[in-house]
Amino acid sequence: MTTATETDTVTGSVTTEGRGSVHLEGITKRYGDAVAVDDLSLSIQPGEFISFLGPSGCGKTTTLRMIAGFEHPDAGDIRISGASVLNVPPYRRDVNTVFQAYALFPHLSVAENVAYGLQQRRTLKSEVRDRVSEALDLVQMRSFGDRKATQLSGGQQQRVALARALVNRPAVLLLDEPLGALDRQLREEMQLELKLLQARLGITFVFVTHDQGEALSMSDRIAIMRAGRIEQLADADTVYARPASAYVAAFVGQQNFFRGDVVESGAAVASPHALVRGRATTLRGSRGEAAVRPEFIRIERDAAATAGEANVARGELIGVSHLGDTMQYLVQLGGDQSLIVRRPTPDAPSLRVGDAVACTWSAQNVLLFPLDDAAEEGGYIAPPTR
Repeated sequence: MTTATETDTVTGSVTTEGRGSVHLEGITKRYGDAVAVDDLSLSIQPGEFISFLGPSGCGKTTTLRMIAGFEHPDAGDIRISGASVLNVPPYRRDVNTVFQAYALFPHLSVAENVAYGLQQRRTLKSEVRDRVSEALDLVQMRSFGDRKATQLSGGQQQRVALARALVNRPAVLLLDEPLGALDRQLREEMQLELKLLQARLGITFVFVTHDQGEALSMSDRIAIMRAGRIEQLADADTVYARPASAYVAAFVGQQNFFRGDVVESGAAVASPHALVRGRATTLRGSRGEAAVRPEFIRIERDAAATAGEANVARGELIGVSHLGDTMQYLVQLGGDQSLIVRRPTPDAPSLRVGDAVACTWSAQNVLLFPLDDAAEEGGYIAPPTR
């Protein structure tokens, strides 16, 4: 197939319009006075696994539904495999969708559920048989072909829904929180299986989730969404270690936030309970917030040995939790400000609730941001409080 190239409007990189590419150009979707998706542009490469991550109401599912054709944008263009699909109905787009509700036909067998789409397209019976077997093999469900969908577990039903979507060999597979109904252990197993399946097939996967763990573990790139726009688009390492805003920092992984006045030439935030020094970059503005992840903080009984540390916060230990390979401590600093600390279990100090403790951390592990008062409206996670 002939391919064309263009410049990605988000990243500035050269993109290829081959089978499986998806390009969104300034798409907007309104529901009355509410703007669900706001002038969003994005280029997805053939064979890429990209996730839309964000809280409820951020526009991620609406964006997916516009790609699928279930919703029509009020402005902008959508191109799949190089061709505009604005006037193409869902069933004629080279995509398939897997939803959280698997919507299997209860009166049909597993094989009949998978074959349904092919039969609607009047595919030859011999080809239907072969492609159904192939699709069930992909999801390790061939031996369940004669069972009714109601006789399957949640994880098995999810696999059948995947097989039904893959049997048509789409260029793009759209997944709208497909693992949300599964328990934690099965969900983690399916995350690995989905990524392996995508790598094996080379199909473009567009995945919608509010679960950061899913996005981080599977995606080539993650689009963090907020109020109908993309707040940051990058790989997992980048959004975790170098978030573009306090909103992204709070949504991807857990953070401890300190809000206060910007001091020391913009390199520190003076909160009511700690002076938090950050990296060498200068923070502009009179008010800011500093963020540090729980795993970067050291904790010990309060002692003078902490003198000279770049960042020190003292308080009372009010909670200790065993998380398997990690110990978690909750420290009350004063007022409504508390601090979450996580240490590897083998190296975790032996502390009791009620102990006076000191917490220390390096300036290199602190992120500094201008104060974002409006962030909570878009799902921003406030500083932990008691």
